[in-house]
Amino acid sequence: MQKDPNEFPNSEPKQDSGREWNIRNFARRSWWIGAVIIAALLGALFYNLLFPAPVPISQAEINESITNAIASATPPAAYSAQIYQTILPSFVLIQAKREVPQEEGKVGVGSGVVINANGDILTALHVVADSTEIEVIFTDGSQVGAEMIAAEPENDIAVLHPIQPPELIVPAVLGNPNSMHIGDEAYAVGNPLGLSGSLSAGVISGFNRSFTIDETGLELGGLIQFDAAVNPGNSGGPLLNRYGQVIGIVTALAKPNERDSFTGIGFAVPIEIAGGAAGIPEY
Repeated sequence: MQKDPNEFPNSEPKQDSGREWNIRNFARRSWWIGAVIIAALLGALFYNLLFPAPVPISQAEINESITNAIASATPPAAYSAQIYQTILPSFVLIQAKREVPQEEGKVGVGSGVVINANGDILTALHVVADSTEIEVIFTDGSQVGAEMIAAEPENDIAVLHPIQPPELIVPAVLGNPNSMHIGDEAYAVGNPLGLSGSLSAGVISGFNRSFTIDETGLELGGLIQFDAAVNPGNSGGPLLNRYGQVIGIVTALAKPNERDSFTGIGFAVPIEIAGGAAGIPEY
């Protein structure tokens, strides 16, 4: 049977249309694949820009890190070291000369502390009582004469004024003894037995103590008791709290064995009382 060429007039165009569809479908798939690849590349590029790879550290940075770690493990300086540096510019050594019958003269050694911008010095009265000449030596090496400008014998407190104060005057910071408690840290700075600028540490042992000074028979009351070591030469020096603030003026040490060595009991006049001689208002 002879096939009529006109029987299926659209057969060839249908085959051509399928090829075109496949080509278009492939093109669309290729476009999506390309778009995904481009997007991935762009994403990777932006990620690297936003989150760059870490730069390897140098040996110098490693050494610095080790040094910092060791430094952080080193304990800070003790309170006592900081306190000493705080009070030192305000601390003075006092030499008081007295005329003694049948002797050329005797020099007593004591301590004191600068308490205002005028350079006035608080000390214990028995350090300078009956003296014919007073000399004060500052920690910067300045050595000048001084005169007593006020005294409170009932509290064993005297106020000295240097005749020619040094150019740089550093008054001590005064603390509040009423805020202290038994067991709180206490530090005494003085010149025990002539050993200038000595620091001793202890605690507050009691408050409102009474004591009689053997040399004068004067009975003192309202004293701070402490156990930081003090000896002759500490008298008049500052008693300090843990912040380097003056809370008292050292006045005496207990001597149950009639010797001048320290036996664990020292006394200080509270700074709120001692400062009254220099016009400092009470707390």
